[in-house]
Amino acid sequence: MSSKEKSTSFAPALYLIATPIGNLDDISVRSLKLLRVAQIIICEDTRNTGQLLKLYGISAPKLMSCHEHNEQSQVDIIVKEIKSGKVVAFVSDAGTPAISDPGSRVVKGAIEAGIDVISVPGATAFVTALVASGLNTAEFAFLGFPPQKKGRKTFLERAKSLGITVVFYESPYRVVQLIEDIAEHWGDSVQLCVARELTKLHEEYLRGRSGEILKKMKDKTSIKGEFVVIVGVHSEEN
Repeated sequence: MSSKEKSTSFAPALYLIATPIGNLDDISVRSLKLLRVAQIIICEDTRNTGQLLKLYGISAPKLMSCHEHNEQSQVDIIVKEIKSGKVVAFVSDAGTPAISDPGSRVVKGAIEAGIDVISVPGATAFVTALVASGLNTAEFAFLGFPPQKKGRKTFLERAKSLGITVVFYESPYRVVQLIEDIAEHWGDSVQLCVARELTKLHEEYLRGRSGEILKKMKDKTSIKGEFVVIVGVHSEEN
């Protein structure tokens, strides 16, 4: 079957496809269909995506690397491929493209070029953690990774001033420092949920006051995995 015949069920467009954040069963049927028919798959790391496709029994089409250092330069190339009639899928290494991952510049460029952009929903780490946090989900702000140095204090003060649930991503190397900063800015009695290794074998949730969570984290002999840190609002402190 030619690539043209394979793609007839999907119109040429930019398809943003969410991939699993750990558990390989967490991919949709629609996502698998698209990955099978896409003539080009845009990805952060061609090796990671190639391995993922292999696990699903999908023969890799043309894989194009797109990451934070080359995303802008890839926009015109991607737009040209879609305008030539190709079905193009965009994936990140894990989760949903353009959420603390490459993709937003490509999406903007495609829209400006008059190309259809279609989001195929699936796993997103911060949503997975938020709904299981026990904290207020009526209003929340996802702020991604906090600045490491410059502007960090202002960033956290602004986050607190929102007066709603706030969600951060953080690495295992800086998560304790983030919890310390939260205890300093919000107070050590504010409610937190710290989630790690979501959907994986060692998935873990820590829920409680920031001071309590900080002690538990400092007591760990090693800290591994990617973290989602959720800060509650003051009404949840009691």
